[in-house]
Amino acid sequence: MNLLLDTHVWLWSHAAPERLNRKVTALLTDAKSILWLSPVSIWEFLLLAQRGRIHVPKGSEQEWVDAALARAPMQDAPLNREVARRSRSIGLAHDDPADRFLAATADVYDLTLVTADERLLRGKGYKTIGNR
Repeated sequence: MNLLLDTHVWLWSHAAPERLNRKVTALLTDAKSILWLSPVSIWEFLLLAQRGRIHVPKGSEQEWVDAALARAPMQDAPLNREVARRSRSIGLAHDDPADRFLAATADVYDLTLVTADERLLRGKGYKTIGNR
């Protein structure tokens, strides 16, 4: 299964795996699963760290990302023109740009978005798996 990790699921898989339910944990560790990450998630992590909403020692944000990607390599789900266009028509009831890009990425690349975000789980036009 091709899984696109929402930013928080990616972070929890490294820093708080107890926040992942059994189904998501099993999928993330299944050898048949192919894990994907959008550059939007890295951008979102760096933004949250710089704003102090995620506690990472100052100046080590890039090192955290590098270490996380080295521990669990993932396929890159590039933000391209098709994703940008789809982000404006994807079936979401809100305009959070990160959410729109992630949902559009899941649709364009035919990935299943793994998320705990209820707004994304209620969206239309892409596949999801909930971490409830």
